[in-house]
Amino acid sequence: MNTIIGAQEGFFVLIGLFLIGALGSLALYRNAVLANIWSFFFAMIGSLWGIAFSLLCLQAPYALEIEALLSHSPLLSLSFTIDKLSGFFLFTISLIALFCSLYGMGYARQFFGRYNLGTLGFFYNIFICGMMLVVSSSNSVLFLFAWELMSLASYFLVIYEHKEESNVRAGFRYFIMMHIGTAFVVFAFLLLFKFTGSFSFASIGEQIALVPALAQSIIFFCALIGFGMKAGIIPLHTWLPAAHPAAPSFVSALMSGVMIKTGIYMMIRVFLDMFSAIPEWWGLVVLAVGAISSLLGVLYALNEHDLKRLLAYHSIENIGIILLGLGSAMTFLSFDMPELAVIGIIAALFHTLNHATFKSLLFLSAGSVISQTHTRNIEELGGIAKRMPATAFLFLIGAMAISALPPLNGFFSEWLTFQTLFQGVSSLDAISKWLFLLSAGSLALTSGLAIACFVKAFGVTFLARPRSHEAEHAAESSFSLIFSMGLLAGMIMLLGIFAGTIASFLREIANALINSSSVPQVFNSSFEGIHIGGFAEVSSLGIAGVLAGSILVIAMMVKYGVKRNQKVSIGSTWDCGVDLTSRMEITGTGFSRSLILIFKGILKPTKQTGIEYSDADSRYLPKVRTIAFGLADVYKEYIENPVYNLLVSISEWTKRFQGGNLNAYIMYIFVALLIVLIASLL
Repeated sequence: MNTIIGAQEGFFVLIGLFLIGALGSLALYRNAVLANIWSFFFAMIGSLWGIAFSLLCLQAPYALEIEALLSHSPLLSLSFTIDKLSGFFLFTISLIALFCSLYGMGYARQFFGRYNLGTLGFFYNIFICGMMLVVSSSNSVLFLFAWELMSLASYFLVIYEHKEESNVRAGFRYFIMMHIGTAFVVFAFLLLFKFTGSFSFASIGEQIALVPALAQSIIFFCALIGFGMKAGIIPLHTWLPAAHPAAPSFVSALMSGVMIKTGIYMMIRVFLDMFSAIPEWWGLVVLAVGAISSLLGVLYALNEHDLKRLLAYHSIENIGIILLGLGSAMTFLSFDMPELAVIGIIAALFHTLNHATFKSLLFLSAGSVISQTHTRNIEELGGIAKRMPATAFLFLIGAMAISALPPLNGFFSEWLTFQTLFQGVSSLDAISKWLFLLSAGSLALTSGLAIACFVKAFGVTFLARPRSHEAEHAAESSFSLIFSMGLLAGMIMLLGIFAGTIASFLREIANALINSSSVPQVFNSSFEGIHIGGFAEVSSLGIAGVLAGSILVIAMMVKYGVKRNQKVSIGSTWDCGVDLTSRMEITGTGFSRSLILIFKGILKPTKQTGIEYSDADSRYLPKVRTIAFGLADVYKEYIENPVYNLLVSISEWTKRFQGGNLNAYIMYIFVALLIVLIASLL
């Protein structure tokens, strides 16, 4: 009992810290400096408390029930449940919020005198608080309140720099699509309530057998669409590349690193926790969505020259990788293979944590560059590494991690995802086997293209010569920004080196989620590395040791292999008698265009040529020739526009019923009451 009371008090303190930060920053809105310090200080304290609280919850032998307000009406009950799955996501949110808050305190200084720091601090703290409430809510009514709170707070953060018209448009698109997704989620919960008579997640799980098979399938699709829209799966992703770049960079890191993962959390909660038995095709659908999202996400990223949009598309790619693990686990459970399902869940959770760290680092590094150069177009950068060496190095760490290069953390979660897919290829029936094989091929191609994309992003942004005045005069960011990014880079390295220990920890969460602790375990991990029952193994400490040894040997060879009296001279690069300029560098467009053309059947690349003539009467003396490359927006053309036109047509048709005639309105009410009466008698 004392433990429960302590958990309740700890949870209330956690939420209270963010509320104090929000309300205090709003009260101090007239003083930008105090509002900035107050909001981010309480956000950091709340995040530290959240890390400690979530670790205690993860160590608890049972789920912690927290009752804030009890009522006979489910609409008025405020109760929270923190099991191992909730504790894991609570830890991930708190961890990333800590680094982003430390970064934000220095980053937000550029808004002094331009925007209100009080509103920024208010919505920032409410945003973090909303995410924590989402992953700890124990019933659908409270969850929807927290879901809306998180969505509205993030919307106001997206449009925070409202003087930019593009940010307002991006926020509007985000607002509309999030509420479309919420409508699907509400419909799914109402169907569950209809057949189970409960809004409680635990009660729904106990009575899920009362839901007919057809209704279960409808609930599955509604949940996949509603939560998939928040996660950014293709083709429901169109809000994400617009909204993430519009927000301040530390907010972009939170949105990409953890907010979109709340969609993943609810997919796991609904598909694996509530439903005791799921059809085989559910897992295969999730697997196919993951394969498509991962491959198309990286292909669209390859074409981007806006640094933050490029990173946003990579969030879609990595959500797809997470869904590969989740879809595999669902398929294994439908075939009654819980020992293999554990591997899929571990892969999904591990990549969730890993992506949160390296994607946050990349967004924060991009923010460091943008704050100094005032541009997101990588074609206008170049040569930044000499002027911002710390930022360049930290961006490189994040780029290597997202490209799954060992010994960083991204390698081990992608390796686990590959092993999960290979297990499906070797264990399932013919149809499932082929889909798992195609998914493995998609993941392999995605990994290769991701490396190519970040070679482009890092090379064009940080190397060669500056291609603009801003890039040439850039300077390193402040200590608070570099320090927070350095801590994230250290976390990435630790998660990679101790991947075996992290995987052991995640296995406990997977076992608790599907009650597989009594099943013989194929998966095993230790301090040294990860082992999958005679199928495959990898040593994280071994890889790190070999790499460290290689670096040491090379350093010794350089130091003692060169003759002491040998003279070293440094001269200019041979330029064939012509001065080298930035116009001679390879551009991002030139680097990626050949790859884009390979997939032109999918991406639909476009080319626009503009010519300005020196003489209006001459067609043969062009003064300026410009070529613009892009991709056709197939989602807008084939999905958004048809839906929009349909809604407009329906609206025009229904306008005929609103003629201003009072008698007609009374008749409508009478007919509606008559229909309700007849339906109630039936």
